[in-house]
Amino acid sequence: MLTRLAIRDFAVVTAAELEFGAGMTVISGETGAGKSLLVDALGFLSGQRADSGMVRHGAERAELHAEFDLAAASDASRWLQEEEFDEGDACQLRRTLRADGGSRAWINGRPATLAQLAALAGRLVEIHGQHEHQALLSRPSQLALLDACGGHDALLAAVAGAANRWSALLRERETLMRAREGRPGELAERDEWLQHQLAELDREPIDPASIAELDAAHRRQAHSTGLITACDAALAQLDGDGAMALPRRLQLLRGELARAQEHEPRLADVDAMLDVAAIQIDEAGLLLERIRADLDVDPSQLDELERRLTRLHELSRKHRVAPENLAAQRDALAAELESLRNAAVRLQALDGEIASAAASWNKAAEALGKARAKASKALSKATTALIAELGMGGGRFEVALEPVEAGRPDPQGGERAEFLVSANAGQPPRPLRKVASGGELSRISLAIEVAALGHDAVPTMVFDEVDSGIGGATADIVGQKLRALGGSRQVLCVTHLPQVAAQGHQHYRVSKAESAGVTQSAVRLLDAAQRQEELARMLGGVEVSTEARAAAKRLLRNAS
Repeated sequence: MLTRLAIRDFAVVTAAELEFGAGMTVISGETGAGKSLLVDALGFLSGQRADSGMVRHGAERAELHAEFDLAAASDASRWLQEEEFDEGDACQLRRTLRADGGSRAWINGRPATLAQLAALAGRLVEIHGQHEHQALLSRPSQLALLDACGGHDALLAAVAGAANRWSALLRERETLMRAREGRPGELAERDEWLQHQLAELDREPIDPASIAELDAAHRRQAHSTGLITACDAALAQLDGDGAMALPRRLQLLRGELARAQEHEPRLADVDAMLDVAAIQIDEAGLLLERIRADLDVDPSQLDELERRLTRLHELSRKHRVAPENLAAQRDALAAELESLRNAAVRLQALDGEIASAAASWNKAAEALGKARAKASKALSKATTALIAELGMGGGRFEVALEPVEAGRPDPQGGERAEFLVSANAGQPPRPLRKVASGGELSRISLAIEVAALGHDAVPTMVFDEVDSGIGGATADIVGQKLRALGGSRQVLCVTHLPQVAAQGHQHYRVSKAESAGVTQSAVRLLDAAQRQEELARMLGGVEVSTEARAAAKRLLRNAS
């Protein structure tokens, strides 16, 4: 959910900061005041190409900053973790647009590419309106929305699993076939190469425990002189009856305290602790003697240990794995050698496994296809009904399922979805991406979202002028549908209709004014009284009448 949007030196906005909550937020203002600039700012934060014309005249750069709460954005959270941009449950997007045309982007304070910005923003914000980049125009997004509406996660997983299994088996079979038939002797050459690699690896103890022990032995021998000096110095303090020896000093200390115990009984506890310390010191001395006995400066042993470590690192570089992974590499090569030596048997088995995987995919894809057909009918019916309510009587919405080319199991199933729409009765349905009218496209997108009840994973939906070209009762319905959608997703709506604006849970007004010959826009969050006055302005124009104020009050009362 979008929680904060800050804009500086963007178009005619010198500085603006907006805070958002759940539900539906309305943005209104006079024509040309800059209402859609807030949507444009989100568009640039979503990775749109830089446009130096959006930098305020006289400024060096525009700065855009958005903060999101990821509590309801699990898809975005996963992406952040995978790309190593994660910072807990919050997310910050920042972008600067320079007057010379350059731009920079950051995700959670870390530099990011525009592709990364777009990938993340596509999981956070979905913009509907008079814009060319909309998720619902993408066929993959249409299929994903259909599957989300139908709750097809388990079916999709089964289809993808069967397809991936089939592909892996086919690659294994092709590798074996090339080795056997592609070039004479290739199988024998591979067999010989594998044997040589395994022989090299088997000459060294490469299990992780042996490598760790070798490394420890090398460190001990490399620092043997210093270790011997440290042990001898410590033993001189721990061993002997001299005045400076630790046991002797401890004994004298206990004697002094014993003479004073009759005056302070608690000193007996101190003496008991020192007695335990004396025992520990004796044991430490014995262990230190054993360690010292094990130490010896042996240049030949150090050379041998270094030779073995060097050999391990050479093997590591050769096989492009860390030293501790050499054992796993050896096991993989041994498995491949075993597989090659049993290539004929494995090939025969693979034919059956490939056929079985294809049959599994066909079964899973058939189940998914039936579920998609059912979901398509439900979504088509619900969206068509909503299109009529939104002032497009006679319009029709359909979800067409088109089979993919046969040949190999597809991880996404055996069909693709295409959203089709007919805006008026008697017209044949056309792909949604080819609908020419921006206003129609906005309302159709709204109808699809409401019918889908926000099943797509994007938590924030922005509607820019979705009420274009409508009024009266249809405007009331648009507002009600947007408010209903706000029950499951955050909704931001730029509008010029009071019927829609009255349905918002919070209301921002964008205004413009001229200062020193420069036009500037300002954004203000309205309280209840200011909101009623804004609705009256939207109803009555420049001259706000008593009747307009009464109508605005009635709209707010009906919406609440």
